[in-house]
Amino acid sequence: MKPPKTDNQIYDLIGVGVGPFNLSLASLLAPIESVNSIFFDSQKQFDWHAGLLMEDCDLQVPFMADMVTMADPTSPYSYVNYLHEHGRLYQFYFYDNFQIPRIDYNLYCRWVSEKLTSVKFSQRVINIEQDGKVFYVTVKEILNNVETTYTCRNIVLGTGSSPSWPSSAAHLRTHTSCIHSAQYKFEKNNLQKKKSITIIGSGQSAAEIFLDLLKEENHYGYKLNWLSRSHGFFPMEHSKLGLEHFSPEYIDHFHSLPEQQRDNIRSYQNLWYKGISNTTISEIYNQLYKRSFTQGNCNIALQARSQLEHIECVDNKFTLSFQHLDKKEYFNLDTDSVVLATGYQHLFPDCLNSLKPLLQMDTSGRPVINRNYTMNVSSNIQGKIYVQNAELHTHGIGAPDLGLGAYRSAMIINQLLNKEHYTIRRKNVFQQFGIDEHWQKKSHVEMLSRKTVESASQRVDVF
Repeated sequence: MKPPKTDNQIYDLIGVGVGPFNLSLASLLAPIESVNSIFFDSQKQFDWHAGLLMEDCDLQVPFMADMVTMADPTSPYSYVNYLHEHGRLYQFYFYDNFQIPRIDYNLYCRWVSEKLTSVKFSQRVINIEQDGKVFYVTVKEILNNVETTYTCRNIVLGTGSSPSWPSSAAHLRTHTSCIHSAQYKFEKNNLQKKKSITIIGSGQSAAEIFLDLLKEENHYGYKLNWLSRSHGFFPMEHSKLGLEHFSPEYIDHFHSLPEQQRDNIRSYQNLWYKGISNTTISEIYNQLYKRSFTQGNCNIALQARSQLEHIECVDNKFTLSFQHLDKKEYFNLDTDSVVLATGYQHLFPDCLNSLKPLLQMDTSGRPVINRNYTMNVSSNIQGKIYVQNAELHTHGIGAPDLGLGAYRSAMIINQLLNKEHYTIRRKNVFQQFGIDEHWQKKSHVEMLSRKTVESASQRVDVF
């Protein structure tokens, strides 16, 4: 095998993966000539959750959660400028909607990626090593299989997440009639040829797939089931004060807490970022209601509190075994196809395996991520390893939120420059997540002492 070619430049930053967050970073770096950066992705072109790019599906965040606006609203890479260059600014103005179609968001991101010379597609990062001073990044060009080694001072990981398969379905990963929701758009035609389709999951993806299939159920005549282990088919938290938890201030508060307390808090915050949009729930209900006028809903079943335990496949037909979590009873469901809308998980990047012994891990085996979005690494490493959207366990529910992408990118850039190039506002929300700085703090010892004194003063001597 030929040794890899070598790019003789020393880059200030190399990005691994080009999703929305590293694309945001590349966009905000574009006007800064003093930072030499390059970003690699194995895809042929930018595509964000391509298997879920269905008609009539909107982002769950406002259009201002684009690549740049929340850090630099004057940037030429904004969504508004994208509309302007495509002659659609007035149409969007009359559209009168903060939430934009997900298909259009994907096209906008592709437009940005095609404008950036620092973004390279069809190139996979296969290994990263270091000598204490710099990183050596080996990249394989997918089309011609040529490997090249690049040198850089810092790394930023934006590898995203991978479809999460429940252990009960792990043996069916290659079955064409049991798919993850990430494959839905590509397998939809095959699914609709079946007599029954069962969706597992409770989030936005499950709801959108159910609605998409529900709209065409009359035409195809399949039976449609939707089951979830959650307490119900609930909307995502969208109150205005609740949304303030997706802010730099809440990140400060959350990161300051001990590891176990952070995990406990996240355990009851799922609906803050995994719930279903109110508009999607309303449309599902309206579709079901219209069916009740004439044919009823005999081909439709929705059931929560149902945990998938096992799947058997015989002659391309599936038997799904569930436990009802309230009744503590088990039941089976037969179906011809399965869609697992069971979310995504962050996997440790294979390209970073050689550096893993130099990274600090928490008690659950996750990388320790500092408040400034760097991995906590051995003193043997001089450069920094930044992370984008792999810090949910340390920074809280805002980690995957598109609205905080530009903020995080701005923080990373300011560190690279060792100055505040992009302004980081210190006060963005109305509420206080910790203790207001104007209020006097009391230690636990002081409070115990006070309670002891109060208790003694209330004693009554009995003779």
